[in-house]
Amino acid sequence: MKIHNLLRTGSVAALASFTLALMLSLPAGTAAAGEPHQLTSEEKAAGWKLLFDGESLNGWRGYRKDAPPAAGWTVRDGLLHKIRGERGGDIITAEKFDDFELYWEWRVESGGNNGVKYLVTEERPSAPGHEYQMLDDQRHPDSAGGAKRLTASFYDVLAPIADRPVKPAGEWNASRIIIQGNRVEHWLNGVRVLEYELGSASLREALQASKFRNSERFGEKISGHIMLTDHNDATWFRNLKIRPIDGAR
Repeated sequence: MKIHNLLRTGSVAALASFTLALMLSLPAGTAAAGEPHQLTSEEKAAGWKLLFDGESLNGWRGYRKDAPPAAGWTVRDGLLHKIRGERGGDIITAEKFDDFELYWEWRVESGGNNGVKYLVTEERPSAPGHEYQMLDDQRHPDSAGGAKRLTASFYDVLAPIADRPVKPAGEWNASRIIIQGNRVEHWLNGVRVLEYELGSASLREALQASKFRNSERFGEKISGHIMLTDHNDATWFRNLKIRPIDGAR
């Protein structure tokens, strides 16, 4: 084991670095990897709540709908699965959130594309929310649109760091979105890969260069839903959980 080798060689600095990376790869309040769709006592104490129970779409509904879609989404073997080629539409949480930390694990098929949107409102259907991009960066044609369309970007608006620790299609990635006050962070596999300020001049400038330039109030802080998008490609989700954060920075 890697940690055994570090202990044997006495590399304190390397061990500290390894420990930090391990801690960052887990959501706050998580002591160790546990059973899927289960909260540890530490997570419960930290305020985490499950968004997916591993068995149903309880707590979710179709965007601008009263119930979950009848097609396109299924729960199988403890995974939430977006079915390729079967349109069901985007789904959102029944609940809205303000300041929070969202954690989820996901994988896409070869050539696949999907996304998680946040600050989602049903009053702006053409641009419901900010999208954390989830993509097969090597094969999907959207990657030709530049860094602002790669995995962990704020889709079409802001690019993540160049050396993201993204895993290829077919493998599980772990992502986080943190919103506190006007500050937003995107994390990928334990690394913060993007940060920005809602309502800032730099964000307004980036929006003017994007497809959302004419979307009213896009880029402002609102209380909103979490959305899993339907881009018609096969995608799998597990361990979706959220922790409300009190107060602004």
